[in-house]
Amino acid sequence: MADSHVMTELIVVDDHTLFRELLADLLAQEDWLHVVAQGESGIDAVTLARRHRPGIALLDVQMPGPGIRDTIREIHRHCPQTHCIVLTMHDDPVLLRQLIDDGAAAYLLKSVSTRELLIAIRSVIAAPDRIHLSISRDMLKALDRPGSRAPLLSAREVEVLRHVAQAHSNAETAAALFLAETTVKRHLTNIYRKLGATSRVDAIRRAQEAGILEPYP
Repeated sequence: MADSHVMTELIVVDDHTLFRELLADLLAQEDWLHVVAQGESGIDAVTLARRHRPGIALLDVQMPGPGIRDTIREIHRHCPQTHCIVLTMHDDPVLLRQLIDDGAAAYLLKSVSTRELLIAIRSVIAAPDRIHLSISRDMLKALDRPGSRAPLLSAREVEVLRHVAQAHSNAETAAALFLAETTVKRHLTNIYRKLGATSRVDAIRRAQEAGILEPYP
């Protein structure tokens, strides 16, 4: 258990303002925690980490700006003493594996209790070489399945990606699949996140390497 007389500084980064402020206020009630700054994007997270050098960075898994993986890598590059705790609304075994590889210290569902969050923070401080997880049983089973390292795209996401691979625009893909263009954009965002891709070409390449798409001549 962390020494209650040692103050741990942390930053809270989440683009949902109400959630972020309530979480920061909640943590500020603990006499061993000091919330030094708040932010709402991946750029904020890296900037605040470099400015304050906190012991803990609480990060939402989906923020504007750089993706969570790039954000964690940048924080570790500039602030190796800062331990990143990722908060998410969804189970995603593929992303979990990627974040562990990137150096995340903890992966927690936002449904955890205050007590569980505080335990996770203490655990990360006391044993930074260990990984603290708060995940569902289904996600744990998914991690154990053979091939669980392959990105888990939904059937609809695969359909969208096939159209992307054929150089179709978002509008053309939406028309072909009878979807709104905004829905196609949302699917693409999820595809990029799951594959760790940064562009359409990168997503196609990664999907082909993972066996999700057949290579196109």
